[in-house]
Amino acid sequence: MRLIYLVSGLSFVAVGGIGVVIPGLPTTVFFILAAWCFSRSSRRLELWVLNLPGIGPMVADFRAGLGMPRRAKVVAIGCIVAAVTVSAGLLINGSTVRILVVAFGLIGVAYIGIMVPTRERVLADRLASSDIDGRADTGT
Repeated sequence: MRLIYLVSGLSFVAVGGIGVVIPGLPTTVFFILAAWCFSRSSRRLELWVLNLPGIGPMVADFRAGLGMPRRAKVVAIGCIVAAVTVSAGLLINGSTVRILVVAFGLIGVAYIGIMVPTRERVLADRLASSDIDGRADTGT
């Protein structure tokens, strides 16, 4: 199983690396998956992913339940909308495929917008929760 996790992690790194240069292809999600695979196969490669500039902090935030920064969510949704618009509007001729591309784009936008927590909101909620807990402990 360790070899399967290692090969899967390396594959996710490859796809994530391609996503760095191809607009519309997600990057961070593949590095999150790679780190998960490496956590089961190679501590050294897991640490490598976690220490990558730009990507590593986002993977660590995801693991900590912080979700995505608001700006990253806006950029991700914008990239999805742009890629779907160009694909469905200019590059795809078949109406069935066009509908599928738009549907998957809408699912992606909804998932990021609704299901992925916003980092700033999670931190504010945690701060408010710790303030409430702190007051309860001191009796104030």
